[in-house]
Amino acid sequence: MKTPQFYSNLDKHSKYILKCCFFVFAVNGLYAMILGSLLPLISNEYGLNNTISGALLSAHQAGNLFAGFIAGVLPIYLGRKKSIIFLCSFVVMGFSIMIITGNPVLLILGFLFTGLSRGSISNFNNTIVNEVSNSSSSALNILHSVFAIGALCSPFLIIISTKIAGDIGWKIAATVIIILAIISMILFSRMKINDVVKRKESTSYRFLKYKHFWIIAGILFFYLCVESAINGWIVKYFIDDNIMTTEYAQMLASLLWVVILAGRLTCAYLGDKISKKILLLTTSVGTVIFYLLLLSSRNITIITIAIMGLGFSMAGIYPITISTVGGTIKKYPMSMGILLMLGGIGSIIMPTMIGALADNLGIFAGMSAIVFAIVMMMIFVLINVFRNKEA
Repeated sequence: MKTPQFYSNLDKHSKYILKCCFFVFAVNGLYAMILGSLLPLISNEYGLNNTISGALLSAHQAGNLFAGFIAGVLPIYLGRKKSIIFLCSFVVMGFSIMIITGNPVLLILGFLFTGLSRGSISNFNNTIVNEVSNSSSSALNILHSVFAIGALCSPFLIIISTKIAGDIGWKIAATVIIILAIISMILFSRMKINDVVKRKESTSYRFLKYKHFWIIAGILFFYLCVESAINGWIVKYFIDDNIMTTEYAQMLASLLWVVILAGRLTCAYLGDKISKKILLLTTSVGTVIFYLLLLSSRNITIITIAIMGLGFSMAGIYPITISTVGGTIKKYPMSMGILLMLGGIGSIIMPTMIGALADNLGIFAGMSAIVFAIVMMMIFVLINVFRNKEA
């Protein structure tokens, strides 16, 4: 396999930094996506009702949202390396709380901690990879591809753990994540990066005056609305609407991440060969087409094809969008935190909105609301393309 151009030009320290970020982001994907699988097991173990269970997921997303701010400010006072090691430790504390206690308040705190670590690592890794690779779209697509690999591994970790220890096997899975998080902290500690962040430069919010920044923020907001809603509700939609069996719905959820991985690897290959605006426009159009196809059919074969097309199309939108604003992120370190925070608001709002619509109008009405988010994302993408042409 040919070495990517952005990688072959790096020195050994920069290569280590990228490898470290890739490994840690795979771990990030593992525990971010495992929470949905862990939730019913934790609920059964501790006798939690649906309200508390929903609050746990909301706490995770809230932590992920808050991380966008704290991960941008903390390095000013502690330095980048100490900050990310400290914030990474919260995932250790979060899963430790889940293993030790069933107290609802402490569990909410534990899920909040996992979201805080997840968002902080996302902020740090996206920023560092963008910086080291000189805003390479391929590098960012690879970064998000390894996140997908981690996400793919999460159901298998649960399956293996429960086969070993039955109903309490989820605690083994949680322990594995704790060990991987500790390894991540050790890897971070050995990175040689420019650790000094100038306060004046880092706290500048001048980027908020740039129209391009807000266009990118709009794309990310609505994209994360779509991503969180589909990941959270697609299986329940298939089951509740009697479209397919539970087993086949779970298989499609796994298939979605397989094609997301394939899509990100494809975008990584094409990232330095094709214009970013063309890639972003193509993937966004594909997302619109395949989601409408999925929603309009009850035929399992068509839905399977739609899931594959949807995952492949969605895969590159996030990293390509981040790479298009790479120059701003370099100049204004706070901009990455603000972008992730704005996007995080979308990932919190949309799943709750779908739940409310599903309770009042039915699950199909809830899933139809995602069309609005996709259309809004498409509008912002078109504005971005138009502004690029003007430039």
